[in-house]
Amino acid sequence: MTSEHTGTPDSGTPLPRILCDTAALAAVDDAAAGALWRLAESGRQLDANVVRLPPGHRVDTHRESDLDVLLLVLSGHGTLTAPDGEHPLPAGTLTWLPHGSTRSLAAGDDGLTYLTVHRRRPGMTIRTRDS
Repeated sequence: MTSEHTGTPDSGTPLPRILCDTAALAAVDDAAAGALWRLAESGRQLDANVVRLPPGHRVDTHRESDLDVLLLVLSGHGTLTAPDGEHPLPAGTLTWLPHGSTRSLAAGDDGLTYLTVHRRRPGMTIRTRDS
């Protein structure tokens, strides 16, 4: 028998789970900003977020040194700026952002809603200081 809330049968075998309706998330009010959804299931190996940038907003230039990131535009449009120039991001565009790459994002006139997926970062650990 399957437990409805955990997504696992009584035997403990993991089962696929429907997590959210990205079309409904992408249809949010233009004024909404930030993370609209986050993958939060225990035991996961991935992190994922649905993020909304309102019209004219941006994510400043940054570099992810440790993780590759997939970015899928769910709605709206925007621009990815990288050292090789500007790249349009219309709805439906799937982009690989390799670790070590420098980039920024800017939302267009309709805003930009996108999904990011990457390997989960290890949790913070407290270590003793070397003498």
